[in-house]
Amino acid sequence: MSTGAELLRAHGLRVTRPRLAVLDILTDGGHLEVDEIAQQVRARLDSVSTQAVYDVLGALSRAGLARRIEPAGSPARYEARAGDNHHHIVCRGCGAIADVDCSVGRRPCLTPSETHGFDLDEAEITFWGLCPACQTRRQADRSDLA
Repeated sequence: MSTGAELLRAHGLRVTRPRLAVLDILTDGGHLEVDEIAQQVRARLDSVSTQAVYDVLGALSRAGLARRIEPAGSPARYEARAGDNHHHIVCRGCGAIADVDCSVGRRPCLTPSETHGFDLDEAEITFWGLCPACQTRRQADRSDLA
């Protein structure tokens, strides 16, 4: 397993404390907003500006070490899982996000009717629904009304 410093160097990036901290936070998992990442970085390094965190996330994304996702109605989020063309499922109730590996079975939505000359290399699919906790809450709310 590569260290953060080795990963940064292997992708042509200079090794800095903020880059190492952000990479480590993303590697812990999740789909984090910039403010969440900045808060965790500050807990480790004391003084880091939000702009510096944006700059680090941009560099990591361009290098393929992070992925930016933007579910509708939500601020941009970042994750370390990049380059594998996975998808996401978003809860309409609480906004929780989970990874979904490539779709299985019949996939007509992954084959566009027209490519307009583009050489396609990725499909970004977002599934929407209710997570188990929100389903339980909805059922409890309905029971209270009955």
